[in-house]
Amino acid sequence: MTDFAGRRVLVTGGGRGIGRATALAFARAGATLAVAHRGDGAASASLTAELEAIGADFVLVAADLTTRPGAQRLAEAVRERLGGLDVLVNNLGVDGHVPFEKLTDDEWQRVLDHNTTSAYLVTQEVLDQLGQGAAIVNIGASVALRGRPLGVHYSTSKAALVGFTRALAKELGDRGVRVNLVAPGVTETDGDPLPPPLAARLTALTALGRLGRPEDVAGAVLYLAGDTAAYVTGTTIEVDGGI
Repeated sequence: MTDFAGRRVLVTGGGRGIGRATALAFARAGATLAVAHRGDGAASASLTAELEAIGADFVLVAADLTTRPGAQRLAEAVRERLGGLDVLVNNLGVDGHVPFEKLTDDEWQRVLDHNTTSAYLVTQEVLDQLGQGAAIVNIGASVALRGRPLGVHYSTSKAALVGFTRALAKELGDRGVRVNLVAPGVTETDGDPLPPPLAARLTALTALGRLGRPEDVAGAVLYLAGDTAAYVTGTTIEVDGGI
């Protein structure tokens, strides 16, 4: 595993799933962590316990990152606790399943705000804390590259991150800041299992014969954030088992 000792890392949406696995992976690799989450509750309590068991140096920050004040609150907490950033992981996101003709303005905005606007707000607010050699890793979705029925708003929000990533990589390259995207496929989490028939159907579509795990995605994030990817920027890595 890449050594992140002495590196300062911010992971958004770190309370569960991919964000949680990513935060724990960075902690095991020695990073100093800031983890943004929705609010106090069982998920944040159990994450705190796991990070403490690892012996991690960390802070959890509860903030609504779909708003400018929430992103500013997070940025200030990072500045105060970490004093700067070496890695930003924009993982916060929500899913949505609704036929396009029944898609409401509120549902469209909810998904776009969480999946796209939050990345814009957080990145802009912490930009001055990212120094030479820093890395930004955005979490998209492989369906954004292909589309998904009943998820036009979700596919749109994740596809927007592809353009966000490529354009920002070009803009920040002269500062030595790399920007990349990880696009997970179907990823099962303990708290949100798929119905068995659907899981079986999707598993059959993958080349590797299994669904993804949050740890699979975390591995790709650590690669892109680390020194072995020092010449990788503006790219998308699909972690979808060959679906």
